[in-house]
Amino acid sequence: MDKKYKIILNFIKDLSIETPDAETLIFVRENISKYQLSIDISSKHLKNKMVEVTTKLLFRDKTTSEKKSIFEINYASVVKINEEVKDKKELGKILLCDVQKEIYPRLEIIFVNLLNDSGYPDFKFEKKVDFEKLYNEKLN
Repeated sequence: MDKKYKIILNFIKDLSIETPDAETLIFVRENISKYQLSIDISSKHLKNKMVEVTTKLLFRDKTTSEKKSIFEINYASVVKINEEVKDKKELGKILLCDVQKEIYPRLEIIFVNLLNDSGYPDFKFEKKVDFEKLYNEKLN
């Protein structure tokens, strides 16, 4: 079976890492386990059955702590959708689930390397993101 889409290109649209001072860095290093990853996916239709999908990862402390860092990346993928895809629901699954499963391993490596290079060595995400599950939860 042929894939119903093809990823034409990927790029970092926007990147932000904020650690105001050394004191905050030390505090965040000790408390980074409290940080939560949120994912937001948006899309914009382009010409010729192409869609720009932006996957935004936001990693932050949702507590009221004064000392915190913010890590955010907006990663874009331009996707060409095959002609036979007509159904909006099918298109939604492609953009929110299939494309994400394909790009996320690379996106996670980029994001983790950025955190490591920003003063948080040996950081890695313990939990893997299940896009199939997220997609199904969004439907129900």
